[in-house]
Amino acid sequence: MKLFIHLLDGQSVDTPTTMLSRLLKEHQAKQNERKELQEKRRREAIAAATCLTEALVDHLNVGVAQAYVNQRKLDHEVKTLQVQASQFSKQTAQWISMVEGFNQALKEIGDVENWARSIEMDMRTIATALEYVHKGQLQSACS
Repeated sequence: MKLFIHLLDGQSVDTPTTMLSRLLKEHQAKQNERKELQEKRRREAIAAATCLTEALVDHLNVGVAQAYVNQRKLDHEVKTLQVQASQFSKQTAQWISMVEGFNQALKEIGDVENWARSIEMDMRTIATALEYVHKGQLQSACS
């Protein structure tokens, strides 16, 4: 069966092949538009994801940088505290040594005091004995 093209008022009538070809071209054009739109949206999504990732990384980096600064401060404080603790330990050892020396000196003073008392007692005994002997000699000479 043959189809004829009729011209009505200067317009042409499409044959089924022409119509199919035109529909195919329109379909392909719409598909290309959708692909371009999809590609544009994909690029926008990638750009947005990249921006989000960079913002998150920047935010995390700020926290990490602050933690690093805090850690350095803590390390410095620990070193300072260790030096001060060492100095305090040395000073404490010196104080203990001084107190022990002072205690020893007090013991020695106590020993000297006891020695002096002992000597004093001995001297009194000797003096009493000498007085007794002297009185005895005086009484025998007078008699």
